[in-house]
Amino acid sequence: MIFLSENFRAADICSDAKETCNNWFSKIGAVRELLPRVYLELAILPCWRFLLDEPLDSLKRLVMMARGLGDPVAFAYCHLYMAHCAQKLPSLDIGCLFTCLNDIRVILIRILSPNETIYGDKKKLFISLMEPTIEYVMNCIFKGMSQMQISDVLPELGLRKNQQSSGSVTYVSVVLHHLLKELPIEVIFSNTIEILHLIECSKDKSYDQHMNYRLLGFRLNERRCSYDIAKAVIDKIIQQVVEQYDGLHEYLKVVDAYADLILQNRMDNLLNTILEGISRRACKGVTEDEMLSLQNLLMKLLSHFTRLEYVFVLNHFPEILDVTHGSTRNVVFMHILDMATRNCRIRHPTTIQMLFEISQTLHDDMEFMNVKEDNSHVSRLISRFVHMVDYGADLERHLAFLVDCRGAFSRLDELKETLVHSSNYLAIQALTSKKHLNLVKSCVTFSEITVPSICAQRRQFDLLLETAEVSLLGGLFSHSGELIDSAIDCLQSSDIMDGYRTQADVGGLVSSITKLCGLLVMVPGNFSQGFTYFPSKLFSVISSQSWIEPKLRIRTFSAIILLLTTLSQDKLPYHANKEVLGNDTLYYGNLSYKQELVSLANLILQNLVNVIQQEPLLAARGTMALEACNSIASSFKISDEVLAVCVSLFETAKSCLDARDRYLQSTIQFVEKQLPASARASLMSSI
Repeated sequence: MIFLSENFRAADICSDAKETCNNWFSKIGAVRELLPRVYLELAILPCWRFLLDEPLDSLKRLVMMARGLGDPVAFAYCHLYMAHCAQKLPSLDIGCLFTCLNDIRVILIRILSPNETIYGDKKKLFISLMEPTIEYVMNCIFKGMSQMQISDVLPELGLRKNQQSSGSVTYVSVVLHHLLKELPIEVIFSNTIEILHLIECSKDKSYDQHMNYRLLGFRLNERRCSYDIAKAVIDKIIQQVVEQYDGLHEYLKVVDAYADLILQNRMDNLLNTILEGISRRACKGVTEDEMLSLQNLLMKLLSHFTRLEYVFVLNHFPEILDVTHGSTRNVVFMHILDMATRNCRIRHPTTIQMLFEISQTLHDDMEFMNVKEDNSHVSRLISRFVHMVDYGADLERHLAFLVDCRGAFSRLDELKETLVHSSNYLAIQALTSKKHLNLVKSCVTFSEITVPSICAQRRQFDLLLETAEVSLLGGLFSHSGELIDSAIDCLQSSDIMDGYRTQADVGGLVSSITKLCGLLVMVPGNFSQGFTYFPSKLFSVISSQSWIEPKLRIRTFSAIILLLTTLSQDKLPYHANKEVLGNDTLYYGNLSYKQELVSLANLILQNLVNVIQQEPLLAARGTMALEACNSIASSFKISDEVLAVCVSLFETAKSCLDARDRYLQSTIQFVEKQLPASARASLMSSI
């Protein structure tokens, strides 16, 4: 078997092979129908290399033969296949491709002729069917072409000619469109004026003229062009071309393509011109297609500026925002909110009002949004906006703003949480700046009213504690008592743990309850309710709720015990402020107060031991026993009764854990340090 090299010549082929090949082409030549004959010969076009060293002559002959095809669609797809087959030849003269392109252009001119009646109202359909061929042939022309070769073929494409007379250029719009897509960007930059002239002269209906202006704009954006080129093109486009478009659709399509160039080169006058043009045309109404183009333009505008204030002062910008609707308006509004809350506080009243109205529109449209993530994103953006608003020293105006937000954004739980945080922060600011107590009361009242409207009981609990702490700092102990009462009531709800099932979430709830116990140190007791009303109520709630796991129960019981032992001190470790008297002052020397604390502590201590003994898992029971022992040793002076409880807990831990367990050993050492020397031997002998 003999293998031919890639660069074989006709002389290398044996006579039998040539005869067979000749026979094939003779049979194809005998086919009477033109179209099948051309396709068959194209299918085996590379075989001409067996007979001729230059098979391009055969390709040129086929190009001439194809001119006899009368159907324009068949003509176009025959040329597409011809261009495809030509790529398989060892050398390609792009002159054949130019001939194909010119032949297609002649057919298109004939179809577009106003005197042509054969195609009737289907002219655009025929052109759209022929367009893939134009695109492919144009791509083949520029494929692998060097810069020098491109310079040589530019005159063939209608560039670099004397174009002073519009009649000297006869370009079909659809052909020009695909030429613009394929031209290298360097050629675009160096021939911009000539290209503009070509577009201006191609006014046929094969392709919308404004789409070619649009394409030129996008091509100029592919690489940074010089200011002179950008200025020359944009001046002509904005001041001459787009002004001829009465409709918003064509106007937006063109100016959208040049918006980046205008913004990059800081052509403020032209920017005002296009915004005025959009506003004037949009007053007649905006269709869905126009809305998408308007969205693209507005997003470019917003992305260019670093500060939202610079956008809001642009002429006609608010008017253009007013005509947006549907998903376009939501996308633009969300981008505006994101931009406004990205960096710094929002202080300008006009900006605040405009963003408030934007947020209100997004909030009202949330029920029509189909995607849950969109609603969450809107909620986060509005909450972020409210958080970033800052009225400075005008705290009353800020509180009024929060009231407006609560009424306007009633469906957003995340926003309500932000409102409570902001209101409490205002109260602290008022205390810091020694503002009148009425403002602090107003802020606390606002939070009291807002928290119950939040769905999640867990979030209510934390926010009530936060507000109670603020009210205590402000000396409003009656408010703080009501808030703490409501917070403990939240723990009675079975859904407080919804969404908080992980270890970290449970730990967070324990931390919140521990914080409550720390807060109760500062809360004055009440003679009518009892000295230990809040600790007793908290203990009762924790004991009665089945959803509270033993580990959580142990930690909360330990926190309550620590609270009770702290309250029993003659001097409390901390107070809310000078105006709120602590229990160490109110009940100093009151024996019934101390007895009530001891009684409740003994009850909790007994329940704590019982909970540990009921734990079925040995390892968990041992760890819980050690936690309880640490808590007891930290809270009480070690008496004989307390020591007996600790010894019992040690025995439980030893029966469940390894004797060398580090937690066990460290706990024994800690308890031992709390004992007087005489009692240490007794402890060691007992365990």
